[in-house]
Amino acid sequence: MALKLRRLSNALGAEICDIDLNKPMSESTFGEIHRVFLDHAILLLRGQNISREQHIEFSRRFGELDDHKSLPSDRHPDYPELLLVTNRPNADGTPSESRYTGRLWHTDLSYTTHPALGSLLKCYELPEVGGDTLFCNMTMAYDALSGGMKKLIADLHGIHISGTRKINQQDAGEARRAEVLKLNPPIAQPVVRIHPETGRKALYLGEKVKRFDGMTEAESKPLIDYLNKHATQPEFVYRHQWRQHDIVVWDNRCTMHQALGDFDETRLRHMERTTVMGTPSGYVVAGA
Repeated sequence: MALKLRRLSNALGAEICDIDLNKPMSESTFGEIHRVFLDHAILLLRGQNISREQHIEFSRRFGELDDHKSLPSDRHPDYPELLLVTNRPNADGTPSESRYTGRLWHTDLSYTTHPALGSLLKCYELPEVGGDTLFCNMTMAYDALSGGMKKLIADLHGIHISGTRKINQQDAGEARRAEVLKLNPPIAQPVVRIHPETGRKALYLGEKVKRFDGMTEAESKPLIDYLNKHATQPEFVYRHQWRQHDIVVWDNRCTMHQALGDFDETRLRHMERTTVMGTPSGYVVAGA
């Protein structure tokens, strides 16, 4: 039986309306889900009141899961496959290290040599208003570039740096930033990547990229800024308004996303994410 779908936007995304992850799922049904994933880049599954074990089990159907060693302060203490995205204070009363996670336009684990294939984020608690997430279609953005621009960027590599958050670095904690950078040295990734399953080209940038390999920041900035602004135009973007027990699945190989901080930070926003490992890509840049 064909899945019941509802498109989320013109640019990308589809809600699968008739799936309950509490029930057993056949390989043929998952095959249909995977086809929708490749076609629409984002899947929305509403009302999935499932356990952490079920979240992990479903995620594994997409591929091998990351254990988040690159982000040790943010992973769940009992489930290394789960990354916490929360402003819930720590047990000792100190602020959560992951409370500002995702505030920049980015692609998950782009600062590693095994950038993410996909991510599955489950919403547990959210503020009354705000705290939405934006997604953009990097394949559509690439296709809309001129032939001259495509030729210009064809062989460029952007240097992706971890430990960058869109907040005051003193607030983030210099020691924590240094720890993350030690675990994740700067990685150069191709600006144009070919999707290993669809064969389509997509931009691969984001606000973690400060320069191109072989160029200075001053030389790189105008083009990086242009490409990021181009990719995040409204016609390429879907804005997700979360509900409790939503699961959103996205294809990191052809999308970027950004968590919005437009909510009362005294209100709890708690999410948990699994990350599906992708194919090897990029190289370490010494002294970047």
